Amino acid sequence: MIKIKSNFSLKRLNTFGLSVTTKKFVKINSVQEAIELIKSGKLDSEKKLVIGSGSNLLLTKDFDGIVIKINIGGIHVVKEDDAHFWVKSGAGVIWQELVESCIKANFGGIENLSLIPGTVGAAPIQNIGAYGVELKDTFEALEAINLENGEKKYFKHQECNFGYRNSIFKNELKDKYLITNVILRLSKEPELNISYGTIQEELKKLGKTAFTIRDISDAIIRIRQSKLPDPEKVGNAGSFYKNPVISMDLFQAIKKTYPDIPYYEQPNNEVKIPAAWLIEQCDLKGTCHNGAAIHIDQPIVLINKSNATGQDIKELSEFIQKKVKLRFGILLEPEVRIL
Repeated sequence: MIKIKSNFSLKRLNTFGLSVTTKKFVKINSVQEAIELIKSGKLDSEKKLVIGSGSNLLLTKDFDGIVIKINIGGIHVVKEDDAHFWVKSGAGVIWQELVESCIKANFGGIENLSLIPGTVGAAPIQNIGAYGVELKDTFEALEAINLENGEKKYFKHQECNFGYRNSIFKNELKDKYLITNVILRLSKEPELNISYGTIQEELKKLGKTAFTIRDISDAIIRIRQSKLPDPEKVGNAGSFYKNPVISMDLFQAIKKTYPDIPYYEQPNNEVKIPAAWLIEQCDLKGTCHNGAAIHIDQPIVLINKSNATGQDIKELSEFIQKKVKLRFGILLEPEVRIL
């Protein structure tokens, strides 16, 4: 039987460790439970919030509705051909567990996405990405349940409208569907992507000329652990902002003053700039606001330093936006969902 709890604390279900509650809470362990709950009518009059591990969420107040935690597990191969395996994962699986499972089996394609926090179900919503790879590169399809009528629907790649940290589930279909399973197409003979960021520098330390997807994953894990604080030790949601994509004209104007500005050329005569660099140029590292702070080593990360509230963190994020906008004419867009 599905049990709905009342006045439930979400402190352990958001990686900022914020002391907020929800009016109602339910955990979903299977696709059938999700369908039954929605069709029961018990959610009809409630605001709904679907969460995985709460790693991309900033809660600024108590939630006056029902929080639905997806706990659907399972990882298995559903299909293969000469070149690929199709792997289906439950939406409640921790993303790193899926990455590790695929690396052990030598299924290539998501090794560059190692150690990204969150669950599998959240990955396509955000179109998670790191080190030159995005989820859309291996995404095949997903299964979701309509939160209004309990009907099951499959979304293929082209239906998801993937963009940079974006998808249809953050726009037209925001809060309309509950993702239950995700299918990825992974390679039997992986093509390694080591051109982005500091991966090559890290791999040089191994003293090898040929590398495996395990080598790539381990290198990225070491890089991420050296740059990003562990949410088990200090509350945070990883990168708080997207790296802004700007016009070539604006980039050239900024480059006149900052000739060493790091950048990545994009299609359509645009340029991607690291948000962390922009924040650092504003001398904001370590800035505190009540219990919230900008991480001293990685300025794109906001932390719950000392019993911060969600509002404290939100105000600090807005302060950063104002400073960066004033200096560079760029408005940083939060990657984290703010409620």
